[in-house]
Amino acid sequence: MPCHKPQLNNGNSGPEQPMKQVRFASSSSSSSSSGSSSSSSVVAVPSSSGPNDATLHPVNQDNIAPQLKLLPLNDQIRELQTIIRDKTTSRGDFVFCADRLIRLVVEEGLNQLPYSECIVTTPTGYKYEGVKFERGNCGVSIMRSGEAMEQGLRDCCRSIRIGKILIQSDEETQKAKVYYAKFPPDVYRRKVLLMYPILSTGNTVIEAVKVLTEHRVQPRHIILLSLFSTPHGAKSIIQEFPDITILTTEVHTVAPTHFGQRYFGTD
Repeated sequence: MPCHKPQLNNGNSGPEQPMKQVRFASSSSSSSSSGSSSSSSVVAVPSSSGPNDATLHPVNQDNIAPQLKLLPLNDQIRELQTIIRDKTTSRGDFVFCADRLIRLVVEEGLNQLPYSECIVTTPTGYKYEGVKFERGNCGVSIMRSGEAMEQGLRDCCRSIRIGKILIQSDEETQKAKVYYAKFPPDVYRRKVLLMYPILSTGNTVIEAVKVLTEHRVQPRHIILLSLFSTPHGAKSIIQEFPDITILTTEVHTVAPTHFGQRYFGTD
């Protein structure tokens, strides 16, 4: 689904403008100038900046913590991010693209869970050495926006159990307050996929993790699945719980906080 109609070049269109490029840093890239040989998926979007240029630029996640993991970036993910951030996107397109991005995050989140080797017999009688998904996992969504990610998880794991946490800001203190929490009885034995699409301040997630730890869940068994994160939000969570893993598609100083309202049609 293209987000913009292509513009045909015209010989009389005036001076050519510099094109924005997305460049991925890798171990094979020239690191002598920077003095580093890191092979992380750093994203750079160079462009000419004028006094009125409000172009958004991603942040290097390596400056935050190794617990923060980003999906390998490609043009498909960049277009989905662009459509979700575009204020002119219709709600139908918004939900469609959000569901696609959620599915990608969930799939990568499942890659962080333990697997074991196994041997199966093919229809032709041959033995095949493969892997199987180990049992003992569950999902927990932080209501309400986290519920947008539940179907994506169920599409990948049909029988997975999903708990819920409702956290809202107290009207008087403005602090995050837990109003509701329900988990599988043996949640402390499980790996938890905690779902919350937008990490802005990180306060809501911190309170949710505190509730999980009160139910004897170890932070190292929690994988936080999100779509967008701010540097402050990610840092706050990791400082509070250094053993947690955060998986997202982008770290940026400006998060699309309109996500929940647009997705559920309450904007």
